[in-house]
Amino acid sequence: MKKITAGRDTLGKFAPKFAELNDDVLFGEVWSREDKLSARDRSLVTVTALMAQGICDNSLEHHLKTAKENGITKSEIAEILTHAAFYAGWPKAWAAFRMAKEIWNESSVSKGKEEHENAMIFPIGEPNATFADYFIGQSYLAPLSKEQVGIFNVTFEPSCRNNWHIHHASKGGGQILICVAGKGYYQEWGKEAQLLLPGDVVNIAPGTKHWHGAAKDSWFSHIAIEVRGEDTQTEWCEIVSAEEYEKLKQEG
Repeated sequence: MKKITAGRDTLGKFAPKFAELNDDVLFGEVWSREDKLSARDRSLVTVTALMAQGICDNSLEHHLKTAKENGITKSEIAEILTHAAFYAGWPKAWAAFRMAKEIWNESSVSKGKEEHENAMIFPIGEPNATFADYFIGQSYLAPLSKEQVGIFNVTFEPSCRNNWHIHHASKGGGQILICVAGKGYYQEWGKEAQLLLPGDVVNIAPGTKHWHGAAKDSWFSHIAIEVRGEDTQTEWCEIVSAEEYEKLKQEG
């Protein structure tokens, strides 16, 4: 997990101890203990706690967005806030609902999907259910060729990304990404993230730990080409956390 520096960036000189506790303990230790409690469940607890206190500023907005990125659906957040309303207070629930409604705005997502598909010659395909456990957010998969070489069009909704992963092979192997629409990112372990735009090509060597996905404000599609090799397999690793993702420069 990338080291979080938000506390030090904002309060490092004014309140260094608070910044240390925020970056190293809260986000560096507590949120990363997924063997104890998943990031999804931690989002559920955090959103409920903030709502119960009547906190409806950018803190709640951030954690609602994180909850969505961590896999909490629109119907689930509606049920969570409805249930909590009886214990935390009806006006607090109304305030949280106003914010959540904007974040889980499906009509906006649907319109963006249609516009994105019209911007490229390849189909978006169907929801990527087979690999859903290895993605944060919704992705889609359209097989273009399964003969000779596997070629797939992979589409990510805004903020969607796959987990860190490694393509292994005893000989050959790896993957090639050809960006065809939207805006996204590719990042290798220990390196800065690379902004991806249509026409960009990424060659991923076997054994390289990496992730790729969409920018916050854009759908993103790339063609994924499986390079032939021997004893090929994909090792899925940890998620790209909301804290890591938020640190990326949303530009381009």
